[in-house]
Amino acid sequence: MEGTDPVNKKLAAALSGSAALVLALTGCSEESDKEKDAWAKKVCDKVKPQVTKIQEANVSIDEVSRKKPKSDSEKAARAVSEQVKKTDSAAFHKISRAYGSLATAVDDAGAPPVDDGATLKKDAVAELKTLSRKYAGLKRTVDKLDTEDQGEFGRGLKGVANELKQLGESGDQALSKLQSGDLGEAMAKQKGCKKPGKATNAPDGS
Repeated sequence: MEGTDPVNKKLAAALSGSAALVLALTGCSEESDKEKDAWAKKVCDKVKPQVTKIQEANVSIDEVSRKKPKSDSEKAARAVSEQVKKTDSAAFHKISRAYGSLATAVDDAGAPPVDDGATLKKDAVAELKTLSRKYAGLKRTVDKLDTEDQGEFGRGLKGVANELKQLGESGDQALSKLQSGDLGEAMAKQKGCKKPGKATNAPDGS
């Protein structure tokens, strides 16, 4: 199993550093705009359960990355690799569906009551759908990994971790715009959009 354990820790670290907690805001404002607040509530009421699912998936990848073979045998190493593969696949599926649900939540809320609101909504929905597709793609990649060959499996995991890292670095400009200015302040006041606490200890990435 040599090589796959640190690689999966890098995968967990890459996931925690990706755009996994978009639409989870901090901030407060004493000002109130009923139209913006109403729009924000429509979105944020549906955000929290999806962000929770993303966090849970992150935790599952982190936890499985700490698994050790019960012995030095190839059979034990393959057993851990199979568990890693199954867990990572399920996690990416969960994240993909969560982003899809977030896209639906923003779309269903309609255009926010701000300048260029229709464009902001359209771009944010497109970005969330893209994230959903990319995580679905990562699931398919993981499903194809060969656990019989530990070297190949480790290289495959490294490729997935690299894709996750790039995904996190790609930015989320449309979502950032949606969460800026008065609209961002309205969203930050909503319980469902408040930034959650850490769900797990950060992986060391070693």
